[in-house]
Amino acid sequence: MSEKLINVNKEDQIAILTIQRPSALNALNRELLTQIGQEIEALEKDKSIRVMIFTGEGKAFVAGADIAEMKDLNVSQGQEFSKLGNDVFQKLHQSRIVSIAAINGFALGGGMELTLACDIRVGFEKAKLGLPEVSLGLVPGFGGTQRLARLIGYGRAIELVVTGDMITAEEGYRLGILNKLVKEGEDLLGICKTIANSILKKGPQAIALVKKTIQQGLDVSLQEGISIEEKAFGSCFDGGQSKEGMAAFLEKRPAKF
Repeated sequence: MSEKLINVNKEDQIAILTIQRPSALNALNRELLTQIGQEIEALEKDKSIRVMIFTGEGKAFVAGADIAEMKDLNVSQGQEFSKLGNDVFQKLHQSRIVSIAAINGFALGGGMELTLACDIRVGFEKAKLGLPEVSLGLVPGFGGTQRLARLIGYGRAIELVVTGDMITAEEGYRLGILNKLVKEGEDLLGICKTIANSILKKGPQAIALVKKTIQQGLDVSLQEGISIEEKAFGSCFDGGQSKEGMAAFLEKRPAKF
């Protein structure tokens, strides 16, 4: 039986996923990536879960992919490893569940790519971020070249990738990578849970549609994106949660979704 490398703790409608491989700074090997994918699939089936929060045990969020495992890969094995990471992170990105990265420490390489696959990123001010793969003669393999540029633009993204420089979470916030900064000593997970609880007060169908609509719109023209939005907006009027939401507004009471 393989070692459990990720712990899942459910608190009402929130799932907290703690990567627990601290002896390797939570580095991503095949087994850990596989377990992350399995946990995402299980949570996707659990309709009670609406927000998932990722964090790391110890002083790292995830310090990168496992170099000891990668060093002897050949070309086809390298592509397979990249595909495994991308398949897992795409499951996360495309999930109906809103994902939050609670960046408690180093988020480098594959760890940075995991945060980029999440919807919202919150981190301690002194946490370190970066895509240092070029220092190893590699390129990011789990979506980093694609997601970072879409998030902060080509110029800023290519500078970070070609230099391989580490930056603080504070600098990441300035660049638009992080949504929120947390001072050292404050409750990082508690702040992430506050964000999650704000999401939980909103219509579940609408939240899932918002994720899907924004993501689809990023890959098409503005006009095509507007058409996607129109269809999504219209689909809300199905006699379900939108009726309750609007009735609650007019009646000046909390909605019961």
